[in-house]
Amino acid sequence: MSRKGIEMRPQTLQSDRPTQSPGAVTPAWRLANLLIWAALVALCLGWELVWAPLRPGGSWLALKVLPLLAAAPGMWRGRLYTYQWMSMLVWFYLAEGVVRGLTDPLAASRALAWGECALALMAFGLMAVTLRAHARAPTPRRDETS
Repeated sequence: MSRKGIEMRPQTLQSDRPTQSPGAVTPAWRLANLLIWAALVALCLGWELVWAPLRPGGSWLALKVLPLLAAAPGMWRGRLYTYQWMSMLVWFYLAEGVVRGLTDPLAASRALAWGECALALMAFGLMAVTLRAHARAPTPRRDETS
């Protein structure tokens, strides 16, 4: 038995599988990941530009959203590879949230920092569950006999 003609393409959470088992990833998981990611982007931008910037009028710390924005195409398409590297990236946002939550003098900034921590933990947990569910889902076999 040989495997000929297997198409190589990036794994996505979109309907690239012919059948969905109960443990397979659904579009609801993809939407949940996308919403948590968008909430983290909005919180980081709003925090540094409007709600509690380090300097009046906004700060350059708003550039911390650039790595999150780099994930936008993959998050939108539900690419597993994006979920893998984003699940590692969110730990930097958690670390920043803990440091600023414990050290910022403004109460509003501390509250936003703990919100960032919560969103980072939710994002990691949701991506981990999504990746695990996708890894456990049965894959269709494409065996060809020759």
